[in-house]
Amino acid sequence: MTSRTILTATLIALAAGPALAEDDCNIPMANWQPREAVRAMAEERGWQVTRIKIDDGCYEIHAVDAEGRAFEAKIDPQTLTVIEFENDDRHHHR
Repeated sequence: MTSRTILTATLIALAAGPALAEDDCNIPMANWQPREAVRAMAEERGWQVTRIKIDDGCYEIHAVDAEGRAFEAKIDPQTLTVIEFENDDRHHHR
């Protein structure tokens, strides 16, 4: 490998770092809503919550919707808005 190739690969890797962190929530803990508020928000949407955890500085809900489909939702801890939603086909509940 030439020095130019190594430099190019390094620059690409460094540029990808911030892109990967875009899903992170950077909210100070003092501004977070409590877990009970997260659960209440989910239940208002008809979700059956199986787990609430913290991932990348955000709340992450594992739940099942009214049709029995399992999913994960990443939640902004301050506003409780859904910032990412992913179906979880591995855990189909009926």
